[in-house]
Amino acid sequence: MKLISTILGQQQPLISIEAGDCYSHKSQFVEEKITIKNDGIEEITIHNQITEGILILDAQMYFSKPQTIQTKIVGESIVMSFICSNNLETHVDQLESEPFSIENTHNILYASELKATLRIPALEEINCVTIILSPDFYSKLINEDWALHKKFSKNINQKKTGYLTPKYAPFNSGIQWVIHEIKNCTYEGSMKKMYLEAKIKELLIFQLDSLIEKPQNKEQLGEEERSKLLKAKLILEKNFTNAPSLSELSRLVSLNEFKLKKGFKACFKTTIKSYVTQLRMEYAKDLFKNEASNVGEVAYKCGYKDVSHFSAAFKFFYGFTPASFRKINLGAKIYLLYWDFFDILYLDFLSIDFCFV
Repeated sequence: MKLISTILGQQQPLISIEAGDCYSHKSQFVEEKITIKNDGIEEITIHNQITEGILILDAQMYFSKPQTIQTKIVGESIVMSFICSNNLETHVDQLESEPFSIENTHNILYASELKATLRIPALEEINCVTIILSPDFYSKLINEDWALHKKFSKNINQKKTGYLTPKYAPFNSGIQWVIHEIKNCTYEGSMKKMYLEAKIKELLIFQLDSLIEKPQNKEQLGEEERSKLLKAKLILEKNFTNAPSLSELSRLVSLNEFKLKKGFKACFKTTIKSYVTQLRMEYAKDLFKNEASNVGEVAYKCGYKDVSHFSAAFKFFYGFTPASFRKINLGAKIYLLYWDFFDILYLDFLSIDFCFV
């Protein structure tokens, strides 16, 4: 399984990676970062995590003029694709699909020999997360005979390139959170491998749950209405700490309040209020993990004016108070520092030369 990506007109490949066709539980992830900055190409940053049978790519690009990237994967692959940007034009050989991407959407693709062309507009921040799996590893994650997955499995068995579903589906909060956790993984060695593989499986579950949705729910919504609901979801994701009211959101997406409330729940399996709360709680958890903020500061950053309202929402969402979570998190950090300290003492002890008279 070899990935090669080249910017049209340039001889040197932007990416050339070989990850192996067969999964090995003994192989560790190797990290690779590519950063390019110059006049013709404003900025490219690609963060790769590579092991046998698995390749994780987090690509961020910004061009001063339109560019075309040609990508091919030598060998069979399962591609979990997460598009975090608008206006990215994608064409996969042998397939017909919507050419332009919608921000925060995803799909799963099987390819026997992938050949794809990405046309990237000028002055647009492009971000894509792609997880490429060998069929060998993919088969370990999922039952190929699963009824809801039957058509896709058939494509794999027949070596026929195809998407799991015809259209990319919008992210749910689970997908967003797991992508965030994968991007910010701090483990090393065997722990890193265990963690990333677990997150890939978790991400796949969220993808399948989102993509293999009950058809009757989609049929109740027209294409225009679904597009407006997706726009509403994106507005909430960008402004959840200062979320617009229902009437304001209704005006922003040009959809009446009744259809907005009913359609949002039908499309995303949650109410608007619950979704905003979920986004705030996930952000609060992240702040407690990575910052030395107190409960009041976190409440304010999450959009709460009243700390007691924040604490009640946090306890309802996670099952314990933010103060308890902060103590648990701090205790875990102290525990790790404690063992790091004694590891250093032990290594120093081993390095001592003992002389006996």
